Order: sequence, then C-alpha cells, then structure tokens
Amino acid sequence: MPRVTPPDRLDRILDAARDAFATRGFAATPMADIARRVGISRSALYCLFDSKEALFRALVSGMIEDVLPAALPDLGNDPAPEALRRFIHVVMVRLASGDIAFLPRLIIGEGQAFPDLVKFYHDHAITRVLGAIEAIIRHGVTRREFACSDPALAARSVAGGVILTALWRIVFEPVGAVPVEIEAMAQSHAEVLIEGLKSKGVAA
Repeated sequence: MPRVTPPDRLDRILDAARDAFATRGFAATPMADIARRVGISRSALYCLFDSKEALFRALVSGMIEDVLPAALPDLGNDPAPEALRRFIHVVMVRLASGDIAFLPRLIIGEGQAFPDLVKFYHDHAITRVLGAIEAIIRHGVTRREFACSDPALAARSVAGGVILTALWRIVFEPVGAVPVEIEAMAQSHAEVLIEGLKSKGVAA
C-alpha cells in the first residue's frame, strides 16, 4: 500500500528550505539539511523534489502566488493611484521584511554560479511583478489619471525603489546603515511616483 503523505509535509519542506536558504545560502545548503529540518529522510525529500534547484523553483513559485494576489486588486473602475499605492506597500513590506526578504540577496550573491535559477526567478517572479505594475500604469493612462509614454520603463522605476529598499534592509542595515522605516518608505516612494505619473490637472 502506498505511504500516505501528511497534508502539511509540502508546506513544512518549503518552510524549511526557505529558512535554510535564508540562513546559509543556496550553495551551502545540502538537501540532507532540509530533510533533517522537516524530520524526513533524504530519500523521502528526493521523492518529492529531484534536485535542490527544483525545490528552489517550487519555493519561488509559491511565494509569488502568495504575494501578487494581495498586491494587485481587480482593477475594474478603481483609481490607478490607489492601486499603485497598494501594490508598492504590499510588495515592499513583504520583500523588505517578510519571509521572502532573502531572495534578492541570494539571487545577486549566488546568481553567477546558478544562472538557471536566475533565469527562473526573472521569468516567474520579476517578469510577473513588472507586468503587474505595467498593468496598473496602463490602467491609469486609460482613465486619464496618468500620463506615461512608456509604461514598461516606468514599471522598472517603480520596481527599482522596492528592490533597493529590500537590499538596504537585508544587506546594508546589518552593517550599520541608517535603518529605513518600511511603511514610511512605501508611502514616500508611491507619492513620488504618482506625482510624476499624474496627468496634468488630475488629483490623485
């Protein structure tokens, strides 16, 4: 008879992988360490994930599916400035202080050694985030709330501030940089961008 897998085993594996990658990095984390954290055998872990890379991909996919729905509302007739404020706030808080804060550091620090993981992160995380931001900006242009000749480039400006804030918190603050208050930073970043995007004469 096949062995029954506990319903929460996958969640526990992903949590353990996240904690291990955040603490030790990707290269320095063996699959045996993740299995030990979960309380299963190494072979049982390999039955679910045939490689550490596959485990990383599942972890990133799960995080993106968790963050994006909360950040991107059903635009409908909602004002674009409010949608952009919400997106920046949710993503900045999660990326700079939540359980995905280690990802930018890991990708930058170890990406050269693992280009396939960088490509996966780009294709399944960065591209989707940029697409969501671009959709909000185009929504604002359609509603004549924003004036923007290139929403794709503007989306990168939005993402740039979010990523820098995350790196500041997890890379520079631990070595003595002035701490950033995330809520205030999210509000400031949103207001600067909205003022730059607003159509003339439109109150946001």
